[in-house]
Formats: sequence, structure tokens, C-alpha cells
Amino acid sequence: MNINVCYIIIIIIIIIIIIFKGVIIKRIYHVCVDNVAAAWCQKKPQLLSFLRPITTILHTSLPTDYVCLKNRELHALIKRRDLDAALSLFRNMPLRDTVTYNLIISGFHEQPERALRFYAEMGSLGIGGSSTTLSSVVAVCTKAAFFREGVQVHCRVVKLGFSCNVFVCCALVGFYMRMGLSGVALELFDELLERNLAVWNVMLRGLCELVRVKVEDLLGFYSRMRFEGVEPNGVTFCYLLWECGNQRRLHEGKTIHGCVWKVDLVEPNVFVANALVDFYSACGCLVGARKCFEAIENENVISWNSLVYVYAENSLLCEAFEVFSIMQLWGRRPSIRSLVGFLNLCSRSGELCFGKQVHCLVMKMGFDEGSVHVQSALIDMYVKCRDIEDSMAVFECLPKRTLECFNSLMTSLSHSEAVEDMVELLRLMVDEGLVPDEVTISTTLKALSVSALSSFTGSQSLHCYALKSGVGEDAAVACSLMDAYSRCGHVDLSHRIFDSLPSPSAICFTSMINAYARNGMGKEGIAVLQAMIERGLKPDKVTFLCALSGCNHTGLVEEGRVVFESMKSLHGIDPDHRHFLAWWIFYAAQDFSMKLKRKRDCFMWSSLLRSCRIHKNEEVGTRAAQALLELDPDDPAVWLQVSNFYAEIGKFEEARKIREVALARKIVPELMKHLAHYSHTIRQSCQFAELMEMFPGIRSCLFGQSYNLRERFPLGGVLGEQNMDKFFLVSLLALLIAAHGVAGSMTCDSIGMLEELKSLESFDIEEETEVEELSDIPSWRSEHGGKVLVNIDSFGAAGDGESDDTEKHFHSFDNVEQRNCFSELINQALQKAWGVACSTPKSVLLIPQGRRYLVNATKFKGPCADKLIIQIDGTLVAPDEPKNWDPKLPRVWLDFSKLDKAVFQGSGVIDGSGSKWWAASCKKNKSNPCIGAPTVRTAFLTLLAFTIDTSTSIKVKGLTIQNSQQMHFTISRCDSVRINGVKVSAPGDSPNTDGIHISESTNVIIQDSKIGTGDDCISIVNASSNIKMKRIYCGPGHGISIGSLGKDNSTGIVTKVILDTAVLRETTNGLRIKTWQGGSGYVRGVRFQNVRVENVSNPILIDQFYCDSPSTCPNQTSAVEISEVMYQNISGTTMSAKAIKFDCSDTIPCSNLVLSNVDLDKQDGTVETYCHSAQGFPYGVVHPSADCLSSTDKISQVAESTMEEDIPHTEL
Repeated sequence: MNINVCYIIIIIIIIIIIIFKGVIIKRIYHVCVDNVAAAWCQKKPQLLSFLRPITTILHTSLPTDYVCLKNRELHALIKRRDLDAALSLFRNMPLRDTVTYNLIISGFHEQPERALRFYAEMGSLGIGGSSTTLSSVVAVCTKAAFFREGVQVHCRVVKLGFSCNVFVCCALVGFYMRMGLSGVALELFDELLERNLAVWNVMLRGLCELVRVKVEDLLGFYSRMRFEGVEPNGVTFCYLLWECGNQRRLHEGKTIHGCVWKVDLVEPNVFVANALVDFYSACGCLVGARKCFEAIENENVISWNSLVYVYAENSLLCEAFEVFSIMQLWGRRPSIRSLVGFLNLCSRSGELCFGKQVHCLVMKMGFDEGSVHVQSALIDMYVKCRDIEDSMAVFECLPKRTLECFNSLMTSLSHSEAVEDMVELLRLMVDEGLVPDEVTISTTLKALSVSALSSFTGSQSLHCYALKSGVGEDAAVACSLMDAYSRCGHVDLSHRIFDSLPSPSAICFTSMINAYARNGMGKEGIAVLQAMIERGLKPDKVTFLCALSGCNHTGLVEEGRVVFESMKSLHGIDPDHRHFLAWWIFYAAQDFSMKLKRKRDCFMWSSLLRSCRIHKNEEVGTRAAQALLELDPDDPAVWLQVSNFYAEIGKFEEARKIREVALARKIVPELMKHLAHYSHTIRQSCQFAELMEMFPGIRSCLFGQSYNLRERFPLGGVLGEQNMDKFFLVSLLALLIAAHGVAGSMTCDSIGMLEELKSLESFDIEEETEVEELSDIPSWRSEHGGKVLVNIDSFGAAGDGESDDTEKHFHSFDNVEQRNCFSELINQALQKAWGVACSTPKSVLLIPQGRRYLVNATKFKGPCADKLIIQIDGTLVAPDEPKNWDPKLPRVWLDFSKLDKAVFQGSGVIDGSGSKWWAASCKKNKSNPCIGAPTVRTAFLTLLAFTIDTSTSIKVKGLTIQNSQQMHFTISRCDSVRINGVKVSAPGDSPNTDGIHISESTNVIIQDSKIGTGDDCISIVNASSNIKMKRIYCGPGHGISIGSLGKDNSTGIVTKVILDTAVLRETTNGLRIKTWQGGSGYVRGVRFQNVRVENVSNPILIDQFYCDSPSTCPNQTSAVEISEVMYQNISGTTMSAKAIKFDCSDTIPCSNLVLSNVDLDKQDGTVETYCHSAQGFPYGVVHPSADCLSSTDKISQVAESTMEEDIPHTEL
């Protein structure tokens, strides 16, 4: 069609439109101009200049009331929140003015991106914005935190001349306060010529949201507002009361309360009344909160729920429940706030049952979906009540997992020390597309820094992520980073982070001081404290505690004294017992002790004496010791501490006397009772008198220096020449020996209390001297009674004589049947040789040197003739394919049973070829389900490579056992087994490959052995007793373990275990006792001594909550009892902050745990001792301090631990 014809048609249409007005105008204009003309303009750009005047004509031709009517319709739809209909009406409007765009922008304020697009469209059409438009757009940017877009809008405000408009500036002030730019906001505020109440309230709200705002500054701003003649309203007072409550400023808040009464806003404004209730509750003034609530005439739902929340937050369950019930009787529906208060109360008190009831109410009322506060409170409640499974169930059931819910669960898990679960949650959060915020990163850093997973690399990774996500300068993240780096020994990085903070808070200063104190840099810490004070920041008790700790660690006596005295004199802070404990070492400590308000406080004197022990301050320590003995002479712990002090300063004679007196005070009543009971027998016994002559210290304590025992116990009597009761004599001897050991020798480096028992039975392991020499042994029986050699090659086991003959032949076969047949031939040869050797006295079953034998699962049964020797000089190799395993013997490979006085020796190798089994383990292959223990596969059961079962008097020497499918060397149901010079090895990541596993066996000795596997080097389980280990090297592996015991509510008993002289290097655990919940039985009489650990994660560990299961183990009340465990001369380095961890059952605590001369350090941080339901005591030098051990009678525990029946003595 000709272009001129098109022009004519368009002109005709325009004329018709001008003639006909009304309804047709809308449709024709929309279709022709908006659609057709736009399409034509794309093809013919020259038409654009032609159509613009036509559009102007159309605009002027529309009715004047048309846009106004449509704007009313649009406003009604937006008011009803029918946004789809409103958007449709907006799009169909042929003409839109400024009011139209104001309405649509305000209507879509909850969809900020779309609202900004409307504003951009408005500008592109040349429609000028009003003050309402600009204030609405700024409000959208404020809510969505669109900083860049907000600044652009501010520029347009200046360009359009709205800089002095009070409404626009009010929105801009709120925007910059929301962005944290309080300086810019105050500058805009000051430039306003007219400031109404709304602007003042926006400024107050912004100031309240600032982290570092002072109540004084807020009240000064309020005074300025009143000075300018602006009357406050309820919103003003709500902001002021809220901030006073946050900072616990009761006096200032009462002043605001008086202003509220003055303007008469309490009764008519229920929001102010609710704010008063919250303020008084936050300040701990529950009476004031109750009075404010009762003063409200017409309480609303918020009022009732505020009071419920107040009582719940202050742990007043009965009062909270009473108000909660009355509220419902008055027809008030509980809100989220009440339920969150109840859930928080359950979290603090551990009331899991009540928490579950609240959870049911939450679900009944429908608050479990869509409420982030309720979901977070539920997760926190279950975790803090130790119900991790239900907490995870709540988390998994969330329809939409928000960042707040992730943070709540991670924070709760950090308190439960479930660090690995926290890391998994962080990965899940990132996988789900959520961006971790400052709470996530700071929580993760805090948990990782104090866990076994702590590392410098991990801290660096989180630091990089924090910088990348823009939260590196957040105060909480910065403090966590400073703490994490300082624990790794990188104080310089902590200082760099501190210097990078634009305006560090008091918490940041405290974190930096603590970082210096942790690394022994007391002077630097004091310098930071001084800089903090110069900045006008007020240090608190924690700040001073960190500074004093730094002085304590570096010996800054004078500086520490100045800091200590300034607490009260300059800062008005009363020192508590922690400050006295951290700083009672300088020479003026005596003067301080006189200034104490509680002069007769044993705790203070005990803290002073402990510090004097560390710093060898004899003068002050002597005074503290005398004061302690005067204050509490009946506490055995006091006597023990005083004795340890004298030993530390070198006064061993005084220490011995103190211990003698202490023990005498304990045993005199019992002894006198026995003496009275046996008086008719004792009177004729000279043996007792002789015993007392051996122990003059005990005799003088019991009877006095000049007491004549011969006169007190003359010969003869009722029983004549009959000897004294042997049981009583032995018992009394044990008591006296214990007393002598405790009083005279416990201060030495070795356990001197065992010296008196050497006359009864020797403690030392008898060294192996007998060696079976088998070189050049003849293959026939000697006429003079020599040994008979039985070589397995003579029975058809040999191939071509090469070192790998059987293996080469084995792999040359084409199919499985041929290979199994070949392996069966070797097994038959072994069985024939075994039959001959077993039935022949003094025989030697020889595995020749330089040969490899592929052996399938085989059982070697006894009983056999006397003096059988199994000489293994070659290599026995197991099938490397699980499918080639003999299905008749699924659990064992080489099983020897029912032997007596047999000897296993040689320089050969027992190779389990376990790589395929390891790969199939569910610990490495997640596709294989775990059955029972996580390492058991579906198709293959637990395999035992080399087993000695139901045998007695067995010796094993010199063998090498390696690469077992699972357990390398198992001793089961045996008695009197000696293992010497054995080497056990497997990769560190091979699952469940225990080195030496002892089960239901007694009198076992292991010495001079080197073990490195993927699990326990030595594991001792149920029904085992009298186990001795000496000169053991362990690593890699999981250390030396007793347990696990008590699984599936079973009974586990292990007694009399000694480990003497061992080195554990880079193992997951060190000296461990592990039991399941719900079991029964006991572990008693265990001693670990002379052990060196190097980079061990958990050097000393008792775990009664062991759970090696794919599912969560339920909490149970019964447990295996653990008692009488001693750790002596344990030293080295640890990889975890908790070098000593006693995690014992709540119902059956660990008892009689003794630590002596323990020195454990962490290369990149400090160490501590963790105790949960553990009773015992340390003596000698113990680092880290084990003061967390609780004990009611420590002296008697030492005496009882030396009793003869508690000390294992086993000789073969």
C-alpha cells in the first residue's frame, strides 16, 4: 500500500476521534496510538515526529474528570490490596498523571523493584514528580536497602528543588539512618528550616537503632525537640522507653515515665502503656511492670501478651501461666510473643516436656508456619534441651527455610558443641541459595575456634568469605575473627583486623585485650585498655578480667596492681572472685586479703593459695594455708591443697606431716571402731605393734609420741597363742601403707604409694628372655628330644620357589572357579601341615622365609600337643577380592582356637589385603548402607584377620600384621597372653581396622609394639581384666581405648588395666574410655602413666555418650560406671582446646579420677579441662588445671586407689 494512502487513513481516524468523545475515545486511542502507532514507529522512525502532535491533541481532547475518576478507582483497588486488578486498570488507562503514579508506587511498596520501575517509567514519559512521589520512592529504597538507588533519588530531589520539603527530607533522613549514615542524616535534619514531629520521631527511631547510641544523647535530642516547641506523642515515648530498656537504664526510664504522666498519655495510648511494661521488665523491675499493666483500663492483646512475655523471660513460669490463662478467659487470643516467651523459658530451664506442650499449642494455633520467630524459638528450645533429633525435625519440616532459622539452629548447635553439624548446615545454606550474614559467620567462627576442627586455614577461609559478602567490618564478625586468629597464635592478624575497624566498640576492645592476654602479651593488652579509656568507652568486668589475665601470664605485677585498683577507684566496678583469682599473685596480696568484705571466705583464700603455688610465693602462701586450715579444718580438700603447696615450694617434710594428719583425721573413727570390735584379738598380737613401729607418723597421730604399743597390746589374751585375724591385719596394713604413701611420697615424681605393695606383688612387667632359635632346625626328630620341623612346602603348598609363586599362579587362572580351586589346594596343604604339627609334641609349623602364600579363610583348631611353635617367616596373603572369600567363614581369616602354651613368632608378614573391603565400607562408599556400626557393609560382615580364641598361655613375638580387612589381631576369651615386638600397620583412613583387640580375656601383656591403623591402636572391651601395656608406639589411629561398652543395654566390665610408657603421635584420640548410654557394668582400676602425646586431638577422654550409629542415640538413665582411673606423667601437645575431657553420665557420674603430673599444651592456643559429672582430683602439677573435678573426700580416694585389690598384678 502506498505510504500516502496510509497517511490519509490515519488523518481520517484522528478526525473521527476528535468528533466522537466518550467511551470510544479510550478504546480507539489505546489501540491505534499505543499499539499500531508504536509498531509503525518501529518500522518507520520518521512517523514518530508526525504522531507526537496528534497525541497532544488527544490529551487535550479528553474529559477533565476522566483521570480523576480512574485514580479513585485505582485507589480503592489498592486499598483493598487487589493489586492485580489495580495493575490491570493502570495499564488500561489512556492517560496517567502524577497522582496515578503516586498511587501505583505506594501500592507496590512491598515489591520494591517493580515500584522503582514505575518511577523510572514516570520519568521517561516526562511526568514530573511531586513531594509525595519522591517521599514514596525514598521509603521504598529505605525498606529494600537500595542504597545506590536511594542516593540517585536524593540527587533528583535536589534537582527538582524539593530539598527543603519537610516530607521529602523526613524520608531521606530515615533512609540514611537505615543505611547507618547517621552523620548525613543529622546534616539533612539540621538543614531543615521547619521540623515537624514526624521528622523528630524518624530521627529518634534511627538513633535507637544505632548500636553505639547513648541514652544521654537520646535524652538530649528529646530535650532539643521540646525546646523547639514540638510536643511529643506516643511514638516518641515508645522509642525512648525502648532504648532505656535495652540499656537497662532504670533511672532515665523512670524520668520518661514521669513525662508520660505529665502529658497524660498512659491511659489513652495503649502502645505507650505496653512500652512501659516492656521497659520495666527489661530492667528487672517486675513490680513496676505489673503496676503499669494494671493501670491500663482497656487492655488489648498486646498488653496481655507483653505481661506473659515479661514473666516468661524472667523465668517466672507460674506467674506467666496464670496471666496466660486469665488472658484466654477474657477472650484474648495468645500471640506469637507469648509463645516465644514460653519457649525461651523452656530453653533456659531445660523443661523439654513443657516445651513440647507449647509446641502442640503452636501447631494448634497455626503459628508453626510462616512465623520465623516461633520457628527459631522451637529449634533453639529442642537443641538446648538436648533433643537434637526433634530440633532437626522441626527444621526439616519448615516449608521455607529462612536465614533466621538457619542461624537459630547453628547458634543452638554451637552451645551444644556440635561443630561438624554446624559446618554441614553452612554448606546446606549455601546450596539452597541463601547468603550467610554476619550472625552466621560470627557463630561459625566462634564454634570452630574452640573445637577440635580449629585451624588457621579455616579461619582464613571464613575471613575471606566475610570480606566478599561485605560483613568483614561487622563488630561481631571482627571480634570472632580476632578470637579465632589469636587462638591460632596469629595475634598480628587480630591486631590488623582491630585497626581496620572504623569505630571499634567496647566489645571489640575487649576482644583485642583478650587476644593479647591469651598469647602472653600483657603490656600490649594494657596499652589497648588505655586507648579504650581515652576514647571514652567504659570497660566492664570482662574487660578488666582479660587485662588482669594478661598481666598474670606475663608477670606484670605493678601494672596488674594498678589495673586492679582502678576498677573500683576510677570505674566504680566491684571485683568479683574471678578478678581475685586472676590477680592474687603480687606481693601486696596480703593487704588485699585484709580488704575483702568477706574476710572469712574460703574460696578467696583457696584462690590465693593456688596462685602462690604457681608463682612460688612462700610468704603469702603460708599465710593463706594457715587461714584455710583455721576456716575449714574438716574439709579433706583443704588439707590436700595445703600439702600440695608445701610440696611445690620444696618443703616436703611439712607436706608429709600435713598428709599424715589429714589421713589420720579420716581413718581414726573407722580404725577405732575396728579396734574395739577386734580388741579381744588384737590385745594378744605383737604383729600390730610391729606394724605401728614401721609408721611412726601414723602412730603419733593416733596415739601420741610417747604411747607404748607393747603395753597397749600385750602378748597373750583370750585366744592365747592364736594369731590375729588375717583379714583384719591385711586391711589394717593396707590402710597404713596407703597413709604412708599418701603422706610421705605423693609429692615425688613417681607413684610412691605403690612402693609398700611391692612386697606383696611386683608391678613391673617381667621382661621376655626366652627366645626360640629355629635356625638350622633339622626336619627330623632328634634322638635327644629336639624339636620336630613341619614345613608347609612339604605338604604341597609350594610353587616354583619364587617369592610370589602362589600369587602369580593365582592370577594366571582365567576364571573364579580355577582361582578358588588353587586357593583351596593351599588351604588343604596348610590344614594337613597343621594336623601333623598339632598332634606332634615339640613341633614347629614353619612358614618359610621368602615366600608368599595366598590363603583363604581357615580355622586352626586345638587342643594340640605340648610346646607347639608356629614360626611365620614368609608372607600369608588374604584374597584381595571379597567375592573370592570363603562363604563358610564370613567373619574370620586366620582363626586359632583352643591352644595351650603355644608360641607364634618369626619375622614374617600376615597381609589382609583389605583395600577392597575399605572401599566398600559405608564410611567411604555412601551408597552402601550401614548396619549397626557405620563401618559394616551390607554384603560383608566384620572381618577378623588374625584371631586367637579360647586359648591359654600364648606368646606372640616379632610378627608383622598389615592391611587387615578390619580388625588386625584379636584376642578373644583367652587367659595369659604375652605379645612382644609386634608391628601392626594400615592406612590412617582405613575404617574399623583396630590394631590389637582384646575381648573377654584376662592376664594379657603387650610390650615393645608399634601400631598404626585407621582405628584404635589397642581396644579393650567387655569381660577383660589384668591388661598390661608397656613401651607402646601408636600412630596413626584412634589411640588406646577401653570400650566401647554397654551397647544395646548390655553389660560391660573391664578392670585392672595399666599402660606404662607409650608414645601416641597424631592420633584422633589419646587415652580414651568410651561407653554407650543405657548399659551397665563398670570400668575400675585403670592407670595410664608415662605417656607422651604429640599432636593428638583428644589426649585424655572419657565419653559416656558414645554413639557410633547412623541414627541419633536416645538419652538413657543407666550407664557403665567408671571409677578409679589414674593419669600420671602425661605430657605433650594437643590439637584441641579441650585437652582433658571427662563427659560422664548425669545419673552415674565418673568417680575417683586422679590426675598427677599432667602437662598438655596446644601449639596455637590455650587448653582447658572439661568436666561433666566427673568426680576426682588433681595433685602435683596439672596443666591444664583440672579444678573442675568435684570431690567430697579426695584424701580417702587416694588411699582407696592404692588398695591392693584395686591394682592389677599379672604374671605369666
